[in-house]
Amino acid sequence: MRADGIPDLPVSHATLDSDGRLLTADPALMALNDNAGGAPGAMLAIPQLATVARLARRLGILVSRGVTVADLDTDLDLWVRVQPEGDGLRMAVSGWREVRPRFVATAPAAPLVEDGDLMWETDGALRLTFVAIDPARRLGIDAFSLLGQPLTALFALDAAGDGALPILAAVAQRKALREQRATLRPDGAPMLLTAQVRQDASGEFAGLSGIARAANVPTLTEPSAPAISAAFTGGLDKALRGPLARIIAHADTIHAEAEGPVQQDYVAYASDIANAGRHLLGLVDDLVDLQAVECEDFALVPEAVDLADVARRAAGLLAVRAGNAGVAIARPLPDLRVDASGDFRRALQIMVNLIGNAVRYSPEGGVVTVTATRLGDRAEAIVADQGKGIAPEDQARIFEKFERVDPSEAGGNGLGLYIARRLARAMGGDLTVESMPGDGARFTLTLPV
Repeated sequence: MRADGIPDLPVSHATLDSDGRLLTADPALMALNDNAGGAPGAMLAIPQLATVARLARRLGILVSRGVTVADLDTDLDLWVRVQPEGDGLRMAVSGWREVRPRFVATAPAAPLVEDGDLMWETDGALRLTFVAIDPARRLGIDAFSLLGQPLTALFALDAAGDGALPILAAVAQRKALREQRATLRPDGAPMLLTAQVRQDASGEFAGLSGIARAANVPTLTEPSAPAISAAFTGGLDKALRGPLARIIAHADTIHAEAEGPVQQDYVAYASDIANAGRHLLGLVDDLVDLQAVECEDFALVPEAVDLADVARRAAGLLAVRAGNAGVAIARPLPDLRVDASGDFRRALQIMVNLIGNAVRYSPEGGVVTVTATRLGDRAEAIVADQGKGIAPEDQARIFEKFERVDPSEAGGNGLGLYIARRLARAMGGDLTVESMPGDGARFTLTLPV
C-alpha cells in the first residue's frame, strides 16, 4: 500500500532482444501480447509497447511513458518503462486500469473523383508523397520529380477575399479542406483544391489527401473554412507554443546528453527534432504577424529611430548563427547614426529577417554586409550577401505569401519577406531587392526621415 492509501499497481516484466522480439514475459503481459496476435520469439505485437521499445533502443536510454492499448473488448491504461540492457531490452508494465473505449468519429466521405481531377497526398510537413501519374502527365507534370517537395512546388495557393488561406485553417483545426483556390505551377491554370485531413495512430496531423479540379466555372460550395486569423485569435497560437517549447527543450536535453551518454547518431537526430520544433515555432510567430498585418485597421505609430543602431542590433542577434555557419557579418560602425521615422521593434524584426536570410543562403566563408545611410528624405538599411542570387523573374514573387526562390531547399516558410514588406510599407517605407544569378542579393529597407 502506498503512503497516500492507493494500492500498489501490479507490474509485469518482459525481456526483448535487440530486434524487438519478445523473449520472456509475465503471464498478464504474455496474454496481452497473445490477444494482439503475437507469440514468444516473434516481434512484440502491441504497437504502443513496441514503439516505446524502439525509442529506448534507438536512444540508448531509459524511456518511460503512459499508453492506452486495446485488449479484446476493453481498453487498458498502462505505464511502460523500457531500459536497454546488454544486447536487449527490459520492459516493466504497470497500471493495468480498464477504461471505457473512446468513440472515434468516422471521417467525412471523400469528394467524388471525376475525369481530369489530379489526386495528391502530403505528409505532416505538407511535402508531396503522392501525385497521380496519368492526370499529371496530361497536365504536363512529372509526378515523380515532385515527390518529397512542398505542396507549393505543384500549386501556388491563392488567398480568399479576406486575405486568408483556407488550407491553413484546415491544418490548424484538423478539418477537411473545402475550397482552396490555387494555380498550377507549370502553366498557371486555375485549380480548386479539396482534401481530407489524415491522422496517425496517436491522432496527430499526418498530412492531406486531396484532389485538384480545374476551376473554370463558378462553384456552388459553402463559404470557405474559417480564416486562420480567427483560429489564432481564439488562442491557437498559445495552445501550440507550450507543446512546441517542451518538444524543443526535451530534444535539446537529449542533444546535450544532459542525462547521460546517448548514441551519437541519435544526438544528431535530437538536434533535427529541436530544429524542426524551432521552425514550427517560427511559423506560429509568422502566422500571428500575418494576422496582424492583414487586418484592415493595422497601423504603426511612428517614432524616432536610429536605423544604423537597429542594423547593428540585428547583426548582433545573429552573430552566433552566422559563426556556426562560417559566415561573417560586417555591420555599421559604432558611431554611425541614421535618423529615421518608424517602429523600432518592427524595424528590428525586418532587419533580423533580412540578415537571417542572408546568412542562410551565404556560402561558408562568405560575408554578409549590413550598411545604413541617408539619401535625401529617406533612410536606408542595406543587407547584401554573396549567395547564388535571385533571377529577375523571381524577384517579385518572393514577396508574396508562401513563396520562396527554390521551394525544394531547406529554409523558411515563405512568409518572412511578405510580412517584412507589409511592415515596411505600414511605416511609410518599402522593402526592395536587387540581384542577379550568381552575384548575391541586396535587400534595401527604406524609411522616411
